[in-house]
Amino acid sequence: MIRRVRLAGVLGAASCGLITPAFAQDARPVTLEVMSQEERRGLSWTERRAALAGELRVSRGRLDASARTVTLRNSVRHGGADAVVDLSVGTSWDLGAVRIRTDATGHAFAGARGRMDYVEAGVSASYAYGPLYATLGVIGAPSQRAIGGSNVHVYANANAGIPGTPFTMLAELGHSSGSVSDPVRAERLRPGGSYTNWRLGLEHRRDRLTIGVDYIGTDVSCTATASRFADRSNAGDRIVGRVQVSF
Repeated sequence: MIRRVRLAGVLGAASCGLITPAFAQDARPVTLEVMSQEERRGLSWTERRAALAGELRVSRGRLDASARTVTLRNSVRHGGADAVVDLSVGTSWDLGAVRIRTDATGHAFAGARGRMDYVEAGVSASYAYGPLYATLGVIGAPSQRAIGGSNVHVYANANAGIPGTPFTMLAELGHSSGSVSDPVRAERLRPGGSYTNWRLGLEHRRDRLTIGVDYIGTDVSCTATASRFADRSNAGDRIVGRVQVSF
């Protein structure tokens, strides 16, 4: 399901690609997606409005790279950005039954007021047992002005096919924390300073088509005062739908 990995303007060095917690990645190189909102780590990046995304992936040996563009529609969280371009480079290898992955990631925001771009990197370990696929990982962003400090996101996710059905169940739990140099900008990625996010989802795949629905939530207070970069009401519990086609 979920895969977001990224880089901004400059490729960083080293997992939601996009980095983002990933469940299982589609082997096809091109993906087009429409979703009821763009959500990352429990936060809406589009103020709960629909978004379109396109992704291109290439690989050579153990090295892989991807470029993903998402419409943000004047996102308040990202300085009025119209879109984000996520670039990434990463590699994976096996240690026995465990797959280790490292990624260099970053995000470039088109149409934003001021410098909003930032970079991050991560490492994860995944294990498959029958229909179950589980991942533990950490994603870190060094202190950067654009995000008002540093950011560390620790997560665990899993997916499993439901026997006798074409459906897959998905679950994710994450926690974000870090240092603060600018409390206003730190609200972009960490409303309230630190928070926990979760996800429960159901997905149906048929050849090139994937349809999914997720229940997403955080423990961010929706009544606290928000900064000019983040409306905390966009961190509350909600249902997100998505349709994806791969080529």
